[in-house]
Order: sequence, then structure tokens, then C-alpha cells
Amino acid sequence: MSTQSHRSPSAWRDVRRHLNEHRHELARAADRLYPDVPKVGSTQLLTRPAWTPAQPIELHRIGLRWDDGPSPAAVTGREAEALAVLPPGISSYAEAMEALDRPRLFENRTCYRLLDVAWPEMSFTRGHYFDGVDVGETVAHEFASARLLGEAELPFRGLVPDPTSLRARVALPAVSMLTLRRDSHAGTMTFVLHWRDPARVAHGGGLYQVMPVGIFQPAEEGSHAETADFDLWKCVVREYAEEFLRRSEVYGDAFDYETWPLYRQLTDAREDDRLRSLVLGIGVDPLTFATDILAVTVIEADTFDAVFGDIATSNEEGRVIGAQGIPFDDDSVSRYVHDEPMQAAGAAVLELAWKHCRTLVS
Repeated sequence: MSTQSHRSPSAWRDVRRHLNEHRHELARAADRLYPDVPKVGSTQLLTRPAWTPAQPIELHRIGLRWDDGPSPAAVTGREAEALAVLPPGISSYAEAMEALDRPRLFENRTCYRLLDVAWPEMSFTRGHYFDGVDVGETVAHEFASARLLGEAELPFRGLVPDPTSLRARVALPAVSMLTLRRDSHAGTMTFVLHWRDPARVAHGGGLYQVMPVGIFQPAEEGSHAETADFDLWKCVVREYAEEFLRRSEVYGDAFDYETWPLYRQLTDAREDDRLRSLVLGIGVDPLTFATDILAVTVIEADTFDAVFGDIATSNEEGRVIGAQGIPFDDDSVSRYVHDEPMQAAGAAVLELAWKHCRTLVS
């Protein structure tokens, strides 16, 4: 087959379909490309030793620092090596997705780009959603195509030899939040999972993931929202509204969190020790370079039921798995970490939360 036919729109769609149908096994294979990069526990999630604190850190105690003048990312997804996996005439992976395989949720929204981690502080600057797509989905597509064609060379991936280097490319972290409903009387905890529909999402389609999960970004475009929403807790509460309660992602200008009932309920519960949100670490997906802040929220059962009631069985991004509660125990954790098609970040946060289980409920 000619090089031109490899790059045709139909061939691109075929590889994209294969990528979405085999993300789990491709991530396991991509993990083997980085034998010298540390992993989170027994999972495939790439990390750095300094990214995993010895003990969980309360989410609201993490300091966020803004950097207005960082150096541009070294790799952008518009290099010749990236264009080689795109159909002729298309200049970026986001453009290819827009034209040939557009998911339902696909906007070039402003995001917070992670620059540095030095617990309990994280540094950020401005980024945009397609910055992450143009690198992350390109390296994944290149890898899927090479596997299909039996090729060993990965020229675009080779431009980022260490995916945990936050300055090499634009890293737009998501908060991957495991939610534990704690029944103190019964001495048990349960959780729910999300199956991400590849027809609806640009990343992680076809995989299980903890919920809620959302890219750290302002609720709306504009300088006011960018400043006001530079807050991990606000991001998390919005994701609870969208994924657990099916709220719209439209918030409007100058949205007032303090008078929003859900925000007040969850914030009051946190201040009354009926809810704890903690950060467990940070990791990078070996297939797509997606970067995740690994976190867990423990909510007392009475509060959980009062706030969320009956959890919706589906939302804008996919299906809810275990709406009645999956037991948070060694068997369930082991199953989803090792045996099910789980996103690497989800497997990592489950394993870390189980490791720190006593701390979470102390």
C-alpha cells in the first residue's frame, strides 16, 4: 500500500476506530516503551517520585501559582512528524477530528496548563483544549497505526522521550476523582464508575474511569472566569453537577458559586467533616500523555444521599456503572485495576486510595 493511501481520510478513520476500540491494550503496549519511567503502583500510569506525596493532601490546602510568561512547549503537534499521520491538507489532529470523526463534546476551550509540581503547590499558565489533542491523540494514533502496519518507528512520539516532562508539551491536567460513599454505621464504602462513550468524548473512549473527571478549566471563556475559576474545588463541584446530576456545562458570565446550592452543600459538608477531598498524586497516560491529578472524595452516606439522591445511569459522556454502589474492597479494586479495561489514571487512583484507606477514614 502506498504512503498516500496510508494517509487517506478513510485510512485515518480506520486507525481512529481501531484506537477507540483498543485503547486499553494499546495503553498496556505503550507502557512498555518507558521501562525506565516510574509508574504509579502496579498500574501503567507514568509518574515521577516527587509527584506522589507520602500522605494524601487535602485538596483545598493545595496552593495554585500562576505563571504568565512560561517558555512555549517544545512539541505542539504541528511538526512534520505529526503531519505524517494526518490526511493531506490537514494541519493538526484536532482539525482532522473536526472534519472526519467529531465527537459530541469538542470545543477548543481555555484550560489551565500544568507547568510544575512541588507539593503542596502547583504552577499553571494558560492553555487550550486542542493543544492537548494535537499532541496526545497524535501520539496515540501514530502508535495504533504502527501496530497495525507492523512498523517499529514512532518519529512523532520520539520528540517527547519523557512524557512526564511538563515543559516539553502542553499538559492540561484533568482531576480524576474517585468518590467513596462511606456508611459509618455499617463500616463500608462504595463507589461508582464511568464508561466513557467514544462517540461522545475525544479522550478515553471505551474505557472505565472513576467519576467525576474533568479537565481543569474555567467554566466560561473570558478573563473574569479564568481568574475566578482558578480553583480545584470549584472544578470538582462542577464535575459533580455535570456527571452525577446531569447539569448543563453552561454556567454564564460571573457565575456565583457562593449562592449555588450544590456548591454550598458540598462546601459546608467539607467544613463540617462530612466530606473530605484529598489529592493522592499525579500521573501521565503512556498512550496519550493525558495528565491526571489523582484524587479521592469520601462522603458520609447521609450527605451523599441528600445531595445526589438516585444517581443518573447515563450522562453527556457515557454510562454510569454501579449506580447502586460497587464495594470498595480488595476484590473490587483488584478487578478494576488489573482485569477490566480501565483508564490508567482510574486504575492508579483506585490503587492509591486502597493503599491509603485508613488515612481516608481517619
